[in-house]
Amino acid sequence: MLEDLLAEAPPPPVSARAPKVVIAPHAGYVYSGPTAAMAFQALAARSRPIETVVLLGPAHYVPVRGLALPGAEYFATPLGKVKVNPEGAGAALRLPQVRIQPEAHAREHSLEVELPFLQRLLGEEIEIVPLVVGEADGEEVAEVLEQLWGGEETAIVISSDLSHFLSYDAAREADRRTADEILQLGGPLGPRQACGAMPINGLLEIARQRGLEPELLDLRNSGDTAGDHSRVVGYGAFAFHEPT
Repeated sequence: MLEDLLAEAPPPPVSARAPKVVIAPHAGYVYSGPTAAMAFQALAARSRPIETVVLLGPAHYVPVRGLALPGAEYFATPLGKVKVNPEGAGAALRLPQVRIQPEAHAREHSLEVELPFLQRLLGEEIEIVPLVVGEADGEEVAEVLEQLWGGEETAIVISSDLSHFLSYDAAREADRRTADEILQLGGPLGPRQACGAMPINGLLEIARQRGLEPELLDLRNSGDTAGDHSRVVGYGAFAFHEPT
């Protein structure tokens, strides 16, 4: 399935700038896989190999104050194990809004669904700093991103879907407005605009501070892929480039 999704989302031209950060959706692959593939193909186009991915996604099941690490050494997928970067986890834990909370990761899919794309495109040696984001404002999330920013060896993935359970036409209109807000580095977004609003707001905060340049890669919803049009979920892929 990954091979098919990536084949339908060809990598950007060699001349294209590769992003520091991407936003990718996290639904089942039959629904959001085509959009996620666009984000990860852009990330994989970086000329220098990526060694560490800072991965932020929303908490769907367990209340979290701030941001939560799993306290685990690795994540496992059908493609193998992905090591948690101990230096990055330790650096994050130096901030008061970050804690170890294994139960926040136990059932959570928003981070795990991104891992096979990273494994397939970036290689088996990739390491992650996996953070579930709960009740945290944009400044708190931005502080964590700044702490883990790194250089060209580090990339950041924000995991988020967009609107939920609107009709097809209503979702297209709502998601277009949200996409425009992201592209204008606006915000803060609310939970009705994106389930990953908290990590996106942190990204928008640091994007304004660092002068990142956003780009829309794909915008669609489950009605365009494997769902009906009566109740859809929106998906967007965005890239954020550091200024030249």
